[in-house]
Amino acid sequence: MQIGLVFGLTAIVAIVPAIMLSWRAQFRRDIAYWAVLLLACAGPLSAVISRLDGTWQGDFATTIWVTIAATMGIFLIFAACVRGAWRLTPLVSAYMLVLGLMGLAWQHAPDMPVSVSGEMGWLLLHISFAVATYALATLAAVAALAAFIQERALKRKQKPMLDGVLPAITQCDRLVVQFLAIGEAVLAAGLLTGATLSMMAGSGPLPLDHKTIFTLGAFIIIGILLYAQIRHGVRGRRAARIVLLAYLLLTLGYPGVKFVTEVLLM
Repeated sequence: MQIGLVFGLTAIVAIVPAIMLSWRAQFRRDIAYWAVLLLACAGPLSAVISRLDGTWQGDFATTIWVTIAATMGIFLIFAACVRGAWRLTPLVSAYMLVLGLMGLAWQHAPDMPVSVSGEMGWLLLHISFAVATYALATLAAVAALAAFIQERALKRKQKPMLDGVLPAITQCDRLVVQFLAIGEAVLAAGLLTGATLSMMAGSGPLPLDHKTIFTLGAFIIIGILLYAQIRHGVRGRRAARIVLLAYLLLTLGYPGVKFVTEVLLM
């Protein structure tokens, strides 16, 4: 537990330089930017490795750290490959810091090691899809929030927060579509692997529990939003509200259930 606490604190400290650098004036993608972004990825990853220690842990704190590490890792790829994605760094890093503080606050939650079985390969694949989906949904929610902030400021004829730092509204909308399109495909794969695991356990393909209901709800909402954006051009604040609703459902289905069962009810 003490080792986990040390690595958790180290991970939080590793994220801070990315926040400080990205919130400064004349923010740009230079060597210093890549250095602090790599540091922000390495810190949470080290916290995950220290907590897993060769065995997958299903507790709430580990879920938070895995989410942070996956989100920062995927964001690093998008920042390098997709135009304008790197400009989301101020909001992404700030949100990851908040999640890191949550993970640190609930270090006391009991470990929940997952036993190795014949279906371990399927289970790890399913977990990987779930983590990647939630990371992509997190990035989509951040991009939607960036668009919401700027559009609201424009309508009020005010200077938007992080003016000149965040991507343009059109870029934010495009990033939302990209994050969600990939996330929807990964989520579909996660549902298939989940159904396979459920049938291996002798149950139906889609058990009617809270996780399944919330996940299916998010899958449907994301699909509807992608269709509306492509067919009808739904953008801006209206799209942001729908994205945040889908993100809320995924949050309730993934870390939310763990928080209730492993923290509030313990």
